[in-house]
Amino acid sequence: MPVSPDVARWLPTIIFVPLVGFALYRRYKRTFGRQALGPKRMAFRMVLLAVVCTLFAASTPTLAGLGAAAVGAICGGALAAFGLVHTRFEVTAEGKFYTPNGWIGLAVTALFLGRLVARMFTFYVDPAAMQPEPGASPFAQRSALTLGIFFVMAFYYLVYYGGVLWKSRALRVPAEDATGARSRVR
Repeated sequence: MPVSPDVARWLPTIIFVPLVGFALYRRYKRTFGRQALGPKRMAFRMVLLAVVCTLFAASTPTLAGLGAAAVGAICGGALAAFGLVHTRFEVTAEGKFYTPNGWIGLAVTALFLGRLVARMFTFYVDPAAMQPEPGASPFAQRSALTLGIFFVMAFYYLVYYGGVLWKSRALRVPAEDATGARSRVR
């Protein structure tokens, strides 16, 4: 039985929305509560975000897009600095841990995912509005707002992870003393 054009048009949304929900759930789990410090994982995420930001900025065809990216980067960095002030660090026998202010990270991620859902909805309601201009790169950013919100999220995590790694360098895992008990050293 062939699929009607209306169903085929909404099928990606039907698949994408649960995936967005799952991504938010995973982000929620990682954002709230004590987190083990994983420097290699954080560094990998920072490099990946920096590469994606560079590619997006290089493919932005308009000055408005670059301005939105710059404003987003500044806002994301400021939110990360605020988040770092409200992050608690802890050193135990199991290792180094940090507890982020989960509301900030969740709000930044939800803002970005909400914007993506809005763009998808716009695409399915009016596909012609999402077509690139003739001669433009198919990867060109057509929405300065979407690019700005992406840069808020990306720079939030870039600056936040960098700050967590920088602050965690001063933390020392407690060493065992002669009695076998671990002492707390910061």
